[in-house]
Amino acid sequence: MSTPTIAYFSMEIALGDEVPTFSGGLGVLAGDHLRAAADAGMPVVGVTLLYHLGFFRQEIDEAGRQVEHAVHWRPAHQLEALDARVEVVIGGRIVVVGVWRRVIRGEGGSGVPVYLLDTRLEENDSADRAITDQLYAGDPPLRLSQEAVLGLAGPRMLTRLGYEEIATYHLNEGHASLVPVALLSERLGGTMADASAADIAAVRERCVFTTHTPVPAGHDRFSPEVVATILGPELADGLRAIGTLEDGTLNMTVLGMLFSRFINGVAQRHGEVARAMFPRYRIDAITNGVHVPTWVAPSTALLFDRHLRNWREDNALLRYATGIPLSEVQGAHASAKQALLDEVARRRSVRLDPMALTLGVARRATPYKRNDLLLSRPDALRAIVERVGPLQVLYSGKAHPRDLLGKTLIERINAAAEELAGDVTVVYLEDYGMSLAALLVAGVDVWVNSPVAPHEASGTSGMKAALNGVPSLSILDGWWVEGHVQGVTGWAVGSDLGAGADLPIGDPEADGAAASALHRVLADVVAPLYYGRPDAFAAVCRFAMALNGSFFTTQRMVREYGARAYGLTPVPRA
Repeated sequence: MSTPTIAYFSMEIALGDEVPTFSGGLGVLAGDHLRAAADAGMPVVGVTLLYHLGFFRQEIDEAGRQVEHAVHWRPAHQLEALDARVEVVIGGRIVVVGVWRRVIRGEGGSGVPVYLLDTRLEENDSADRAITDQLYAGDPPLRLSQEAVLGLAGPRMLTRLGYEEIATYHLNEGHASLVPVALLSERLGGTMADASAADIAAVRERCVFTTHTPVPAGHDRFSPEVVATILGPELADGLRAIGTLEDGTLNMTVLGMLFSRFINGVAQRHGEVARAMFPRYRIDAITNGVHVPTWVAPSTALLFDRHLRNWREDNALLRYATGIPLSEVQGAHASAKQALLDEVARRRSVRLDPMALTLGVARRATPYKRNDLLLSRPDALRAIVERVGPLQVLYSGKAHPRDLLGKTLIERINAAAEELAGDVTVVYLEDYGMSLAALLVAGVDVWVNSPVAPHEASGTSGMKAALNGVPSLSILDGWWVEGHVQGVTGWAVGSDLGAGADLPIGDPEADGAAASALHRVLADVVAPLYYGRPDAFAAVCRFAMALNGSFFTTQRMVREYGARAYGLTPVPRA
């Protein structure tokens, strides 16, 4: 077996809707990362967990509330079961870990294997079988148990499978931060006692870390009691001795950073924010991208095929989309829009107008993302309809089952939809996933994003939209700080508050000001351009393709990781 140079560890990796082991942006980005690595022939292997009950299937009931259902799927129909087994001690018990495999095939035929770890085995008792049942479910002991399977059992499984000389372990978020603990324990013969500075430095040279969130709640923390119970007193004492506790708790992000030679945020602005959050560490930035062949709509792909030869092999060629006739850009979008509207009709029995300005708001439902900001001033939307032309809004996105404020946000959106009925058509599409996302990012006319700055680390959905010629109307945060050229690739809402902004989440005054700015740009610029100057609007769409679609790609991103994080020489040519 050829040995990969890089082992990529992530709590979720989106392989497709048919393998429901992801919840949203983190997993989709991980999947795109590995797809681009496969395209480039980069020596990478992925490691994640297999979730038998998935994240959850979302239903919106008649009252507009989210209802969660377990996902029922058969791993054997989608994955290859392997015979390999390893053991890890969790909660004082020996837990047996099995593994499944899925190989991602790149555009040139190269493959990246992804291994999914599984504890639902006959050798384990019922509690331990349930460790890998559901993504991001349960209390802190269960969460740490899952992270122990990923971080402690994962490296052992790779060794068992024959991958013996991995140069770099890529920790994708703090969920994977027990990987270097496993490496240090292995180096010291199964113990953490008496780890020297040289031992820690040796492990650090083998690990890199990516942080994805500037929101404090997104960084897992575990009490010393939970750590001692799940990982054992000896390992807990070892972690304490090497200085991984922060304010008395184990911060998984700090743990991962401590043991990594290279640390990065996922946009230039996010890098600035992360450096302020974690001033002890040198934090770089590699801006996210999206996997172009996965997210380009069929009609857009045909457009590129006609005008941009070899765009799949070299995504930077999309820069020359500026030469595509506007009429063809409009035709490709019309096809993508009709495909989306047909899916809306199939799902919700609602027939939308293909000529009406259609806005898309689709992302995880949580307070800092303010998904409901667009609908917060119904009279402002009615005024736009009366003065300029009709509006349609398509929503989608799940709230974490324990995020009560996120669930309330979904209820508010659906209540506003009822209030606006007859004036503005608002449709909430259930169970946001990869296939629905692909239709939305290509089929709406404008992508709307309104987070509380600077809490948006990146925001890859807007990149997917740009790739398909859909401009963004967005708060200046995350990737949009880099991607926005006012009136050229889309439109900013408000001004750039900078990395030092500290706007409170849920503040009525701040939210009101943001809503006023959003509706002002929509009323005075976007809607009049769409209805009054369609060729000028199409020119913005074309620039979004050419300037943003050509740069914000995982092809460019993995080359940056290869050169700056992995130290690959030469970097494989994507």
